Amino acid sequence: MFIQESIMHLFHGEDRDRQKSRLSPSPDDRELHNPKTRIVLTENTMIQIQLPQKEIAGVPLRNHLLLAAGILGTTGASLKRMLSLGAGGVVTKSIGPVPIPGHHGPALVPIDGGLINAMGLPNPSKDFITEISPLAGEPVIVSIFGGTPQEFGEVASWFPDALAFELNLSCPHAEGYGAAIGVNPRIVRECTEIVKTYNKPVWVKLTPNVTDIKGIGKAAEEGGADALVAINTVKAMRISTGARRPVLGNTFGGLSGKAIFPIAVRSIYDLYDTVNIPIIGCGGVSTADNVLEMMMAGASAVEIGSAVYDSINVFSEIARELYAEDGIPAEEIVGCAHV
Repeated sequence: MFIQESIMHLFHGEDRDRQKSRLSPSPDDRELHNPKTRIVLTENTMIQIQLPQKEIAGVPLRNHLLLAAGILGTTGASLKRMLSLGAGGVVTKSIGPVPIPGHHGPALVPIDGGLINAMGLPNPSKDFITEISPLAGEPVIVSIFGGTPQEFGEVASWFPDALAFELNLSCPHAEGYGAAIGVNPRIVRECTEIVKTYNKPVWVKLTPNVTDIKGIGKAAEEGGADALVAINTVKAMRISTGARRPVLGNTFGGLSGKAIFPIAVRSIYDLYDTVNIPIIGCGGVSTADNVLEMMMAGASAVEIGSAVYDSINVFSEIARELYAEDGIPAEEIVGCAHV
């Protein structure tokens, strides 16, 4: 693990400094700074946390691990399945004001370190209401989008029983939607304000494809957001050298997966110093250590997406390593990396 390896490297450096400053280190020093002893200590001291004892950003989650929007979130059956497989909450596919078929394929391309997708926000629009109605009372967050604040308000009005809303103001490959309007602080604030009139928790999902994500996050907070979700995918593309053409049907797409994890951590870290509302981390999470790192940067919970591509059981796999009855409250490590 990166943090542990860095600490070990630092200790090795201290060893060399001590050896230079002492011609004959004492036996106690040699035992204290034995590399084998240090490895055992770092491997056995991974932090474990407790399950949530209260709501996070207005939502009663079963654990700190949510299914991210757009991943197996198109049907009520798939959402229910992910809850049964260990997700602490699920976010639906983004639902918009009109049905959209999405971009033509290829729309999803695996690459080293992640996935590039250009789905184009395909969704059934208002017909989705009946799809999730059997999930009433479950920790389901409805992801919605629109091209204007008024459209966001219209779509939100279709889901009076929604537990919470996540505003997709960050998709990088849907013309007129997502990041196309999510880069404007005024529009972000207005979209948040109109959805907040429905008296539900509102999470705002931010794009990393901006000069300063802090200004966008602050605008969402000013609009009444209960949480920020950071981040959505990063602008990306690949070209087939054999075909001499872009590999995606839409030419451009968004990169997700392990490759963007450091970008997500930096975004969360910056936002934590800027806003006073919870942050939900998203982007490349695939291990329990990733969860802890995002929490230390400032996340109160995390969303997991691309890792599901590798293992449908990723939530239970992470939870087994992350949680313990005698673990510490997660709140004790949220933001602890800030100095």
